[in-house]
Amino acid sequence: MAKHARRLSVLIVDDDTLMRQALRTILHAGEFDIAGEASNGEDAISQCVKQKPDVVLLDINMPRLDGITVLARIRAGLPACKVIMISSNATADRVREAMTGGAAGFIVKPFNAARVVQEIKSLLKK
Repeated sequence: MAKHARRLSVLIVDDDTLMRQALRTILHAGEFDIAGEASNGEDAISQCVKQKPDVVLLDINMPRLDGITVLARIRAGLPACKVIMISSNATADRVREAMTGGAAGFIVKPFNAARVVQEIKSLLKK
């Protein structure tokens, strides 16, 4: 893998506090920078505009705006930003909807740390 001068910045978006905490721990161990956190879709969009993260880990089921709507807005406003969807509701239709909408990946809850780090690192190779 090519060396990068800086670490990837990642925005964590999930309405579950424990899930955000788990992702924060995983990202620190994987040597990623945390650009910020959001617990709903509206905050996610505002954090993206302010922080311009390299990657967004985005839950699908959230209050105010769902992840699919947030995905569309991020793709429209920050096309270079990669979005990895996270959901326990990983039906074929839901995954297809996310990938068709421009998601760079999809992680099914519950997940393990290695899967999250692997998914983010795979974006570097694309």
